[in-house]
Amino acid sequence: MFTIFKEEKVITAGILVFLCLSVLVRLMLAWMYHTMIRETDNMATTGNRLLKQCKVKFANCYQLNGGVSNIPVFVDKFLNRLSFGHLSFDAWYHLSGQCMLFSVIFAGMGICKGILDGRMLGEILPFYIASFLGLYLYFSLSALVDIKGKRRVLKTNLIDYLENHLSGRIPVTEQDYVRLYGAPKLPGRRTVELMPIRGRAAQPQEMVRETGREVFSAEHAIPGKTEDRGMSQQDESSSVTEEELQALLQELLTV
Repeated sequence: MFTIFKEEKVITAGILVFLCLSVLVRLMLAWMYHTMIRETDNMATTGNRLLKQCKVKFANCYQLNGGVSNIPVFVDKFLNRLSFGHLSFDAWYHLSGQCMLFSVIFAGMGICKGILDGRMLGEILPFYIASFLGLYLYFSLSALVDIKGKRRVLKTNLIDYLENHLSGRIPVTEQDYVRLYGAPKLPGRRTVELMPIRGRAAQPQEMVRETGREVFSAEHAIPGKTEDRGMSQQDESSSVTEEELQALLQELLTV
């Protein structure tokens, strides 16, 4: 009775290939979800790449927005973006079902070809049996691995960690960083420190001291002119020339 599988090798190969692909994809998804669920028990030192991305994205959103108001929505968006290769987890899940449908289609093609060739019911019965056994294996395996249930468990664990553990540690970590290293500076930004105009009155005296000129002796010789000379020096130093303004504007524009 099963000699028809040897005669219709192409149809038989199509049934087996698509059935095996559907089962393997379901097992792969179940294994990946199970691994992530196991890693959520120790999220602080996890080595899973996807969970590390979740922590980094949450920390960045928390720092930029001053907190995350709706953590379940954040976790849902993260789970929807999970991918393996160029396809997301949801796409792999639906691809498994499509492979199972292709397996049933190949079995139906074998049945139709047998009827057109004038075969009896007993001769084409193996294709019916193969399609029913394939569907039973697919649905029983889907119920056993329970991918949707694993996804719910993973979502619950992530929400619990982000809401009850990580969100409370981020502000403390920032405070410790400020205490140890001071306020963080933004990279790539230049600051221009400008000396007050009134504070420039001390520069001529320092320059005179460096060159060794004896200005203060002359001030003691003529006491009445000391204050006038100090005021004139302050007025000259406080006056800003046009060249200084242009140089300052150019420096600010190039920052």
